[in-house]
Amino acid sequence: MLDTSARLLKLLSLLQAHRDWPGPELATRLGVSTRTIRNDVERLRSLGYPVHATPGVAGGYRLGAGAALPPLLLDDEEAVAVAVGLGRAAGGGVEGIEETSVRALAKLEQVLPARLRRRVSTLNAYTVQIPGPAPSVPPEVLTAIANAARDRERLRFDYSGHDGGQSVRDVEPYRLVHRRGRWYLVGYDVGRDGWRTFRVDRVSPRTPSGPRFTPRELPADGDVAAYVEKGVNTAMWRHRATVLLHAPAERIRALRTGVEIEPVDDATCLARLGGDDLEGMAVWIGFLGVDFEVLDSPELTEQVRLLAERFHRAVSRR
Repeated sequence: MLDTSARLLKLLSLLQAHRDWPGPELATRLGVSTRTIRNDVERLRSLGYPVHATPGVAGGYRLGAGAALPPLLLDDEEAVAVAVGLGRAAGGGVEGIEETSVRALAKLEQVLPARLRRRVSTLNAYTVQIPGPAPSVPPEVLTAIANAARDRERLRFDYSGHDGGQSVRDVEPYRLVHRRGRWYLVGYDVGRDGWRTFRVDRVSPRTPSGPRFTPRELPADGDVAAYVEKGVNTAMWRHRATVLLHAPAERIRALRTGVEIEPVDDATCLARLGGDDLEGMAVWIGFLGVDFEVLDSPELTEQVRLLAERFHRAVSRR
């Protein structure tokens, strides 16, 4: 059995990692009685940790917000993750967070053990960031979305679409994804009865948040990053097309194009792509180095024909 000090630290770590804990479950995890849990909770309160208790069968304990920020417990992996994240944030991406991140990182590095400081410095030394023109996001928007996802509360927000249209969305938020300088929200749009990807810089949350929801099974077999990549690569473009490629799917996937590839048979596959420039799309397909057929875009078919004629003229003149 853990001694009192070690048990208090373990209890605090559990309370920080989860929103609600039933008393019996905490007692089981720590190998003590529920009465001991109550006593330990009182000790944490005396140290300044605002632990709230809810009575009843469905009650339990929750670590709430207090007037001052109490010390946080981080294990090795969490400390490294926070330090690396602060280093990245210092380079931008979230509105107004650069200077704050530098100050927080300096405080964290001051108390990191030498073995962890070496891991953080090594990772930062061998990582290169390429800043892009992506719009920054106010930190309060990110935290509002993250809190709603954590608490499984529906989120209502004003949304500006890529075409400039305005709408009010009622969404079950699940994940925030950071891709190439932009933040995306993956959620289930209740009003449109389907999964959607939203640019967070176009989101303006409304308060208060909505009712609690029962979690659904995530799209793309839980691979949220792949789901966002697919949506960004196809849904946001001015032009879309499905192309039949005369090559095995494995061969095209090996090129790591980032385009959705669907096998047809052992010798052919479908590529679903999008773009704002038809000529660029036609040239890109040609770079694959395989025979192909454009199935559903007359505009792209015409652009391929014009490109073929240009190449033919170049050969004929010679």
